[in-house]
Amino acid sequence: MKPRKICITEADKMHLEELIDVAGEFGGRARKDLEALAHELARADIVDPKDVRPDVVTMNSRVVLKDVNTGEEMNYALVFPKDANVDEGAISVLAPIGTAILGYSKGDIIEWPVPAGMRRIRIEKIVYQPEAAGHFHL
Repeated sequence: MKPRKICITEADKMHLEELIDVAGEFGGRARKDLEALAHELARADIVDPKDVRPDVVTMNSRVVLKDVNTGEEMNYALVFPKDANVDEGAISVLAPIGTAILGYSKGDIIEWPVPAGMRRIRIEKIVYQPEAAGHFHL
């Protein structure tokens, strides 16, 4: 399956590139999570935060995901690593599922390999997107 084009805001791209650079300076250059995020940024369409569609997963968005294989629903906020707290449903953009959903839209199905095979999740709903709510400072 050919990856779809994803959409990332200029502000998110700037903050995420800074995250990659800082982690690299502290010995993280060979980290797979940073490489995966850099790959996603390189293939993304970059838009002004005021122009991003409200159905796109941006940083600090809260989403409902559904495992296509099991039907399990998950509620997550996509956050920067410093704000990650799995118990509160806040997943890091560096977690495989976090990197996977960044820039995708409601209805998209994302696939990625896991030890047990292929994981497939659908973005069911964007509960909150900062840009759609006019919160451009997050």
